[in-house]
Amino acid sequence: MSASRMTNYRWFVVFLVFIATTINYLDRQIIGLLKPILEKEFSWSETDFARIVMAFTAAYAVGLLLSGWFIDKVGSKVGYAVMIIIWSAAGMLHALARSAVGFGLARIGLGIGEAGNYPAGMKTVAEWFPKKERGLATGLFNAGTSIGVVVAVLLVPYILRTYGWPDVFWITGALGFVWLVAWWIFYDVPARQQRLSSAERDYILAGQEMQGKQTVSVSWTSLFAYRQTWVLIVGKGLIDPIYWFFLFWLPSYFSAMFALDLKKPSWELMVIYLATTLGSIGGGYLSSQLIRRGWSTLKARKTVLLAFAVIELSVISLQLATNVWMAVGLLSLAVAVHQAWATNVFTLGSDLFPKQAVSSAVGIGGMAGAVGGILFPILVGSLLDRYRAEGNLSGGYNVLFTICGFTYLIAWGIIHLLTRSIRPITV
Repeated sequence: MSASRMTNYRWFVVFLVFIATTINYLDRQIIGLLKPILEKEFSWSETDFARIVMAFTAAYAVGLLLSGWFIDKVGSKVGYAVMIIIWSAAGMLHALARSAVGFGLARIGLGIGEAGNYPAGMKTVAEWFPKKERGLATGLFNAGTSIGVVVAVLLVPYILRTYGWPDVFWITGALGFVWLVAWWIFYDVPARQQRLSSAERDYILAGQEMQGKQTVSVSWTSLFAYRQTWVLIVGKGLIDPIYWFFLFWLPSYFSAMFALDLKKPSWELMVIYLATTLGSIGGGYLSSQLIRRGWSTLKARKTVLLAFAVIELSVISLQLATNVWMAVGLLSLAVAVHQAWATNVFTLGSDLFPKQAVSSAVGIGGMAGAVGGILFPILVGSLLDRYRAEGNLSGGYNVLFTICGFTYLIAWGIIHLLTRSIRPITV
């Protein structure tokens, strides 16, 4: 079959993963958007909210470790389906909560289920894409993180005005079950996908190098002995907590600092979260282009990671922001750069590990990010409560933004040391 008759079904597959990721972050972001309303209704402190966030991230950490192993065992089709059933059901159960403890329990269920999204998504990319296209494919589906948040910013105020906060959880949680139907009908691995042309199947396998021939299973516990695994642990563990801080506290930041009314659609938040789409796709495209030009895969990923780490220092300038749109501009750059970083770290998982270990490796890296996400809210909550008591809440945010700015360079330095002489794992 000629190349001209090759289908592009692999891009439809990544579109399905993009939609799942969009729903994942829509469900995740709701608690941050409802924070000002719920903290008034239930008299929460910043520390109470931090504990709710920690419940989610603790469950997310455990879920990442278990879901990566589970998805590698049962495959991407069944594994993804199980995970979205769990997180969608848990998302709907938030509507029944009436206390911080109740919300914390619902967040635990949500965290366990949502943890499966990235291990399943990266396994799907590893199965369906040659290496030279994985950066862009990962960037495309990772863009769902920002689109999900933007959809939340648009949808939540409308549901609040029309119904009430419990209905926000009922309606958004149901979307995952709609996606499940499409996934079950249209998805399968390339070897069993009847809608895939033989030319596209050959193109995918030819670009996967040694990975297409490996069938030996890999124990996730054995992965901790490899430096490749620690690259993901560092790249996710130090950086993911920063994005979760942006995700969960930015609505509250704008509400407190600039009197933003979260019962109305917020253009400020929409601009910021849309910027992450540019970072996600642009970051993946940039490293993929360098590889197409002859750069080694690892050199291309590390070069763009260094560039993004340097640019991220700009977030420190937020303490100089004198109006809301100056803050929007700086935060838009910060979250876009974060997503560009995250895309390339995720893609390193498919670069450095065989397909049958990708979900486990990504799950371990994600678990490290979630562990950081458990610890960072402790600092955030206590710091903001202390500065609020002193009548200087902005000072607390300034300290946090400074920490965020320098962490990317620290993470890159450790990754560079771990990868000075490293090759993909073979089994």
